[in-house]
Amino acid sequence: MAATQAEILEALKALKLQDGRDVVSADYVRALSIEGTTVRFVLEVPPELGPTMEPLRQAAEKIVAGLDGVEKASVLLTAHGPAQSAPQSKEPPQLKIGGHPKPSADQAPVAGVDRILAIASGKGGVGKSTVSSNLAVALARQGRRVGLLDADIYGPSQPRMMGVNKRPSSPDGKTIIPLKNHGVTIMSIGLMLEEDQAVVWRGPMLMGALQQMLGQVEWGELDVLIVDLPPGTGDVQLTLAQKAKVTGAIVVSTPQDVALLDARKALNMFEKTKTPVLGMIENMSTYICPNCGHEEHLFGHGGAASEAERLGLPFLGEIPLNIDIRLAGDGGTPIAATDSPQAEAYATIAARLVAGGMA
Repeated sequence: MAATQAEILEALKALKLQDGRDVVSADYVRALSIEGTTVRFVLEVPPELGPTMEPLRQAAEKIVAGLDGVEKASVLLTAHGPAQSAPQSKEPPQLKIGGHPKPSADQAPVAGVDRILAIASGKGGVGKSTVSSNLAVALARQGRRVGLLDADIYGPSQPRMMGVNKRPSSPDGKTIIPLKNHGVTIMSIGLMLEEDQAVVWRGPMLMGALQQMLGQVEWGELDVLIVDLPPGTGDVQLTLAQKAKVTGAIVVSTPQDVALLDARKALNMFEKTKTPVLGMIENMSTYICPNCGHEEHLFGHGGAASEAERLGLPFLGEIPLNIDIRLAGDGGTPIAATDSPQAEAYATIAARLVAGGMA
């Protein structure tokens, strides 16, 4: 049985610092992830302590590797920024997000990112964000280096779905250090705000925020960056298509005619912005009663597949309507991070993207 996060943190409390605190109470342990029997986390220490902390990193790795259910422990030591000779404020840096877009070359690449996949929908409520988070995790479980950018600025949901809630750090007030969980590097405007705080911005501020999250976030080396777009065909979609080298877009729809009408508008938008469409996904495709096993098509069935065939686009797969998928997202652990049967649909789509060289 795999070790739990609580067990790992409890064991790490044995590592004491010179001031009497342990590494957990000092908040040095970051980005803790458990993937089967492999545990990964970061020890983020003050910059002035960085050169002396390698023995601490080795000790942490040894402690965790010795726990029951852990076969491998990987600990990264990081200390952001140079040591400062003058006393520094303990307040976090004030990183201003949102503003007028900055001049940049059209379709500039994102440093370190090989491919950018935009996940879009013509309307809200079709499960686009759920697909985005689960697809990101499914790709990570297949060995890809994955980032997830929550570009749904008015309704950011990825912090909840991916189980992250800390404010990203910024060593210089300009560079943003993203968070990590479930093997995925994550950035969302929701991490910069209180959960119930509304974003009341006009279009130029939205575009500025998107450019910042693309260009100022230290994404590292990624095979693919998944961008969870807001519903519709507005400013964020247009800015992404114009300012970033998007590998392609995936359109999510439910099977019913009303959703497909709006999906066609999203497809038309990508055609006008000359963004390749890599395929369509049908979400909430079928419902199987957990009590009797009866299969019901509550929203119809096959509509997205038929639309993809009509347009000559790849049909990437169907996602069932299942309460476990919803509960997993609300709980901060996408269903794709588990070995449940419901994870198989996302794994299959991820495998198709990898096999096709799209992720």
